[in-house]
Amino acid sequence: MKKLLLLINPNAGKGGFRTALGDVLLSIHKAGYAATVAFTDKRGDAPVIAARAVKEYDRIVCVGGDGTLGETVSGLMTCAERPPLGYIPMGTTNDCANTLGISHDPVKAARTAVGGSVVPLDVGRLNGRRYFTYVAAFGAFTEVSYQTPQEQKNTFGRLAYLFEGLNQLPNLTHRWTRVEYDGGVLEDDFILGAVTNSRSVAGFIHLKEDVGVSLSDGLFEVILIRTPESMLQLGTVVTDLLAQKFDSEYVMLLRSRNVRFTFREPVSWTMDGEDGGKHDTVLCENIQRAICIAADPRE
Repeated sequence: MKKLLLLINPNAGKGGFRTALGDVLLSIHKAGYAATVAFTDKRGDAPVIAARAVKEYDRIVCVGGDGTLGETVSGLMTCAERPPLGYIPMGTTNDCANTLGISHDPVKAARTAVGGSVVPLDVGRLNGRRYFTYVAAFGAFTEVSYQTPQEQKNTFGRLAYLFEGLNQLPNLTHRWTRVEYDGGVLEDDFILGAVTNSRSVAGFIHLKEDVGVSLSDGLFEVILIRTPESMLQLGTVVTDLLAQKFDSEYVMLLRSRNVRFTFREPVSWTMDGEDGGKHDTVLCENIQRAICIAADPRE
């Protein structure tokens, strides 16, 4: 019988894994896997557990939010051989699950994790050290995901991000930024820069199917928002984002294998919804088809 590690973040979302765990384990058993369950106690546990499990297990399935998935992938990226990865989303926004077509129902997601199509997935690397699965970003609203209290997320779901985001509106900071990407250079004041490999970011930035996002083409989608000069113009930015208009005066979309950001002072970054530290220079590199993940792909 094949061996599977079920890696659970018990603090993700509303802790719904507790009521579904029995059915999830049954689905794994029916797929021909003997499951071992491991729990994380704190941030930073998942990479260590995943890296140690690589040689012993035929598949790793993580249960949690986008941050848990990102940490698990980070652990796998330290290993030369990487078993297929499954994902059971239990977070608040679940951007990765939305992009991969994975159900938010834990039992259905478990069936995908052990029986879905295994597809390649690009992974991002920041400054040669840290890895991210679907987004690395700076600026407006990027700190919302890790500054919003877990209790608030559990109570209000995605609305918790909206509440926290509204609190930040009066304090939006623009930053002079030099952006070097494949084939060009930009210098301007930006309130947001996001390097993504996803069709959904933070639950409110969505890329339409016809934009042509591929999760394994070796290219990032880079979203940049120039600084608006008034609240009216900020309203235009929000409208453009909601309308998925990425070729406007303020909102633009680029594609690049690698992208470098240079600032005049250290700037806070977020990676997969977690604190990514402060940097005055950031290089994001796309590692094409770095891992394989079980999904219900739309591409």
